[in-house]
Amino acid sequence: MTLVLDGATAASAEANAACSLENYLALPDQSPGNLLDGRIAAARAKLGATAVILGHHYQRDEVVRFADFTGDSYKLSKTAAATGAQYIVFCGVHFMAESADILAQNGQQVILPDLNAGCSMADMAEISQVEDCWDALERAGLAAETIPVTYINSTAAIKAFCGERGGLVCTSSSARKALEWAFARGKRILFLPDQHLGRNTGHSMGLPLDEMVVWDPWAVQIGSFWGGQSKEQLAASRMLLWKGHCAVHQRFLPSHVDQARAKYPGIEVIVHPECRYEVCQKADALGSTEQLIARVEQAPAGAIFAIGTEIHLVNRLAKRFAPEGKKIVSLDDAGCLCTTMYRISPQHLAWVLENLVEGRVVNRIEVKPDVKHWAKVALDRMLESRD
Repeated sequence: MTLVLDGATAASAEANAACSLENYLALPDQSPGNLLDGRIAAARAKLGATAVILGHHYQRDEVVRFADFTGDSYKLSKTAAATGAQYIVFCGVHFMAESADILAQNGQQVILPDLNAGCSMADMAEISQVEDCWDALERAGLAAETIPVTYINSTAAIKAFCGERGGLVCTSSSARKALEWAFARGKRILFLPDQHLGRNTGHSMGLPLDEMVVWDPWAVQIGSFWGGQSKEQLAASRMLLWKGHCAVHQRFLPSHVDQARAKYPGIEVIVHPECRYEVCQKADALGSTEQLIARVEQAPAGAIFAIGTEIHLVNRLAKRFAPEGKKIVSLDDAGCLCTTMYRISPQHLAWVLENLVEGRVVNRIEVKPDVKHWAKVALDRMLESRD
């Protein structure tokens, strides 16, 4: 059967085909005259103040150079909400776009250029698994004295779970304050979803390692054992660390620290607290992304750093501070790429922007109202814990 379209419908169909993602993905990264860059810039100019582009620190250079603001996920979400822009294009990963929608003003719409840009850490804590864990704690009579705390690198559903049960959200820079807030309200903390940030922060507060036990959501329940732990081990614990991690920061090993010191005598090793406990113990300093950047900024000329975090940020810092005589290398010579963040390409960015120019919103991220409410409660408590 042949489908006959009238003029208006045919024109609409042709326009939709032209704006399909597949056509954009076929475009080369580099073309004569940087055609793709020109199209992104032109679309950005047409949209003006109605749109804001956010670029996470770990985003690839070809994309982040078009960002109106760069930073970590929470900072970017707050900044975008304050702009009042109608469209927030978040060049990051899924949980970041969710956070932006939670904090957005009424009428603001959040767009994630590639819906496949997830976060391996956030994916390690599914809401059904967390609910099963909580049910087990209730059966053991421990839930009432346990406060759930989730790292911002988690889904909106996990944030809402914590908010509804008296818990809160934390960032890597506010983790200690969040734990202090939680310990003032309960005997024990369920820390989601990154075991390393929880362990490193707890250790810095003086908690013994044997009082921080790992909850394995994949462990089969056998008798009175839940999450790989006995009821007695759960009862004696001060922190239950969810068995999750960042695929990038988990790759750094203690041997990398030793190799960096041997290769560059006098080097300062600074790492993100999502790294393993053993790596953090060998490092000179730990810090959130923003704190790592500030440490390099404040260092004198001639300083040498090995940084344990995502390679795009490390390379960007190396270029930025080379004129000041500062040398910056990755803690792992092989480099550690955030593959999910890398999914967002200039082609994806051009696609969403040119669709916006044509009045079409694609890849909108919208958190359900009830989830948004409780997630916002958990985020507000994070601000309260900092006071």
